[in-house]
Amino acid sequence: MSSFILYPAIDIRDGKCVRLVQGDYNQETVYNDDPVQVALSWEKQGGTYVHLVDLDGAKAGHPVNDELIGRIASAVNVPVQVGGGLRTVADVERLLGLGVSRLIIGTAAIEDRAFTEEVLGRYGDKVAIGIDARNGYVATRGWLETSEVQAEVLAKELAAYGAETFIFTDISRDGMMQGPNVEAIVSLAKASGRTVIASGGVSVMDDLLRLSRHADDGVGGAIVGKALYTGSIDLSEAVRAVNK
Repeated sequence: MSSFILYPAIDIRDGKCVRLVQGDYNQETVYNDDPVQVALSWEKQGGTYVHLVDLDGAKAGHPVNDELIGRIASAVNVPVQVGGGLRTVADVERLLGLGVSRLIIGTAAIEDRAFTEEVLGRYGDKVAIGIDARNGYVATRGWLETSEVQAEVLAKELAAYGAETFIFTDISRDGMMQGPNVEAIVSLAKASGRTVIASGGVSVMDDLLRLSRHADDGVGGAIVGKALYTGSIDLSEAVRAVNK
């Protein structure tokens, strides 16, 4: 059985730990005023990776919460991956210099292919491609816009340029606690021939177990957000369950 990693999520906006519904900045719930303490809590509960999203950066088009991201990366002893507003090589180098282990390129994968190919070639597995899809088409700019590019087509193209990891979000499932789109996630993994981390819709333990059964198909893990904050999933129990 291939490994399956849980990625507890911390979405940062205005220095706080929040969750949005389907990426809507007007549907925000603040869960904690101290994202550093949240990250330490996830590590204490057995999390082996932390997933950060700079929501301010995603909306602004450039990283905004560097100082806070650096403090989180320094505070925990597990790897940290970060997405949100990464558009330049300077952004990538700066965040890697803060101790971030992996960066997620989203909008730029559609809008700036030369940049995306450059960072994939230069940094390899330190770069993941975030593919956020609405009805099968890639959404950009913090999900505020939808492109005419199909998710599976983009994944195949970028895999050819060295992308090893994709983070796939079905926007219709995000924050809705309705379960992940397992079929679409597995399809993307098979189409690209690369590892896909599932994001969006995980609401109960069974969702994680369903995803983990497809580890050999290329589903390498799942990002869990709202379900941890509401208590519907206990991280320590989930880590044990998917590693049985």
